[in-house]
Amino acid sequence: MQIARVVGNAVASVKEPRLTGTTLLLVEDAGVDGVSLGRGAYVAVDLVGAGQPELVLVVQGSSAARAVGVDGAPIDAAVVAILDQVRADGRSTYEKS
Repeated sequence: MQIARVVGNAVASVKEPRLTGTTLLLVEDAGVDGVSLGRGAYVAVDLVGAGQPELVLVVQGSSAARAVGVDGAPIDAAVVAILDQVRADGRSTYEKS
């Protein structure tokens, strides 16, 4: 799993049938403090109702496809949790406002 920040959304009026009904978010990988790691944004299927500018957990690869629960769905990344707090090295590094 990777920490990421939701930075936008993507809308596709025509998409692969197994993606029908999914919400697509733009996310950027982030550190434990919620700051972007500068790797650029990518699209992830939203499974939890996340939105800008929330900090989320993203799974990628076959784990993402399995998380969606649709056999053979062409999914590379999925948002599986919205983070309320992150603690690292004994201190709070992020807290949802």
